[in-house]
Amino acid sequence: MGWIGYFALIETPSPLKRLEEWIRRRLRLCRWHQWKRIRTRIRELRALGLKEHEVFEIANTRKGAWRTTKTPQLHKALSKAYWLAQGLKGLTQRYCDIRQDWRTA
Repeated sequence: MGWIGYFALIETPSPLKRLEEWIRRRLRLCRWHQWKRIRTRIRELRALGLKEHEVFEIANTRKGAWRTTKTPQLHKALSKAYWLAQGLKGLTQRYCDIRQDWRTA
Protein backbone atom coordinates (compact mmCIF):
# COMPACT_ATOMS: atom_id res chain seq x y z
CA MET A 1 0.00 0.00 0.00
CA GLY A 2 2.89 2.38 0.60
CA TRP A 3 3.85 2.73 -3.06
CA ILE A 4 0.40 3.98 -4.00
CA GLY A 5 1.29 7.41 -2.59
CA TYR A 6 3.56 7.95 -5.60
CA PHE A 7 0.52 7.89 -7.87
CA ALA A 8 -1.44 10.57 -5.99
CA LEU A 9 -0.14 13.27 -8.31
CA ILE A 10 -1.48 11.74 -11.51
CA GLU A 11 -4.84 10.45 -12.71
CA THR A 12 -4.49 6.66 -12.59
CA PRO A 13 -7.78 5.20 -11.37
CA SER A 14 -8.42 2.94 -14.38
CA PRO A 15 -5.02 1.15 -14.38
CA LEU A 16 -5.34 0.68 -10.62
CA LYS A 17 -8.86 -0.70 -11.07
CA ARG A 18 -7.62 -3.22 -13.67
CA LEU A 19 -4.73 -4.19 -11.41
CA GLU A 20 -7.08 -4.61 -8.46
CA GLU A 21 -9.40 -6.84 -10.54
CA TRP A 22 -6.44 -8.98 -11.61
CA ILE A 23 -5.24 -9.29 -8.00
CA ARG A 24 -8.69 -10.46 -6.88
CA ARG A 25 -8.75 -13.00 -9.73
CA ARG A 26 -5.34 -14.26 -8.68
CA LEU A 27 -6.53 -14.56 -5.08
CA ARG A 28 -9.57 -16.54 -6.26
CA LEU A 29 -7.16 -18.82 -8.09
CA CYS A 30 -5.10 -19.36 -4.94
CA ARG A 31 -8.25 -20.11 -2.93
CA TRP A 32 -9.45 -22.53 -5.65
CA HIS A 33 -6.11 -24.35 -5.53
CA GLN A 34 -6.40 -24.65 -1.75
CA TRP A 35 -9.69 -26.51 -2.22
CA LYS A 36 -8.11 -29.44 -4.05
CA ARG A 37 -10.88 -32.01 -3.66
CA ILE A 38 -14.40 -31.67 -5.03
CA ARG A 39 -15.81 -32.46 -1.59
CA THR A 40 -13.88 -29.54 -0.12
CA ARG A 41 -15.02 -27.21 -2.91
CA ILE A 42 -18.64 -28.18 -2.32
CA ARG A 43 -18.35 -27.60 1.42
CA GLU A 44 -16.61 -24.24 1.08
CA LEU A 45 -18.91 -22.93 -1.66
CA ARG A 46 -21.97 -23.91 0.38
CA ALA A 47 -20.51 -22.06 3.35
CA LEU A 48 -20.09 -18.97 1.16
CA GLY A 49 -23.81 -18.99 0.38
CA LEU A 50 -24.09 -20.27 -3.17
CA LYS A 51 -27.22 -22.08 -4.29
CA GLU A 52 -27.05 -25.86 -4.42
CA HIS A 53 -27.12 -26.17 -8.21
CA GLU A 54 -24.44 -23.47 -8.56
CA VAL A 55 -22.23 -25.28 -6.05
CA PHE A 56 -22.31 -28.57 -7.92
CA GLU A 57 -21.99 -26.86 -11.29
CA ILE A 58 -18.77 -25.06 -10.39
CA ALA A 59 -17.26 -27.68 -8.07
CA ASN A 60 -17.43 -30.34 -10.81
CA THR A 61 -16.26 -28.14 -13.65
CA ARG A 62 -13.70 -29.46 -16.10
CA LYS A 63 -12.40 -25.99 -16.87
CA GLY A 64 -8.90 -25.07 -15.86
CA ALA A 65 -8.38 -23.20 -12.62
CA TRP A 66 -7.59 -19.83 -14.22
CA ARG A 67 -10.65 -20.04 -16.45
CA THR A 68 -12.81 -21.10 -13.50
CA THR A 69 -11.90 -17.92 -11.62
CA LYS A 70 -13.75 -15.92 -14.28
CA THR A 71 -17.09 -17.70 -13.70
CA PRO A 72 -20.06 -15.85 -12.19
CA GLN A 73 -20.36 -18.42 -9.41
CA LEU A 74 -16.88 -17.73 -8.07
CA HIS A 75 -17.37 -13.99 -8.53
CA LYS A 76 -20.45 -14.24 -6.34
CA ALA A 77 -18.85 -16.51 -3.74
CA LEU A 78 -15.47 -14.76 -3.53
CA SER A 79 -16.68 -11.23 -4.17
CA LYS A 80 -15.07 -7.93 -3.34
CA ALA A 81 -16.97 -7.89 -0.05
CA TYR A 82 -15.48 -11.28 0.85
CA TRP A 83 -11.94 -10.02 0.35
CA LEU A 84 -12.66 -6.82 2.30
CA ALA A 85 -13.93 -8.98 5.16
CA GLN A 86 -10.68 -10.96 4.97
CA GLY A 87 -8.71 -7.72 5.43
CA LEU A 88 -7.69 -6.99 1.82
CA LYS A 89 -7.64 -3.28 1.15
CA GLY A 90 -8.65 -1.98 -2.25
CA LEU A 91 -6.12 -0.09 -4.35
CA THR A 92 -8.65 2.27 -5.88
CA GLN A 93 -10.15 3.18 -2.50
CA ARG A 94 -6.70 3.84 -1.06
CA TYR A 95 -5.80 5.91 -4.14
CA CYS A 96 -8.97 8.03 -3.75
CA ASP A 97 -8.26 8.56 -0.05
CA ILE A 98 -4.67 9.65 -0.69
CA ARG A 99 -5.69 11.81 -3.60
CA GLN A 100 -8.33 13.54 -1.46
CA ASP A 101 -5.79 14.11 1.31
CA TRP A 102 -3.30 15.48 -1.20
CA ARG A 103 -5.82 17.93 -2.65
CA THR A 104 -6.86 19.28 0.76
CA ALA A 105 -3.28 19.74 1.96
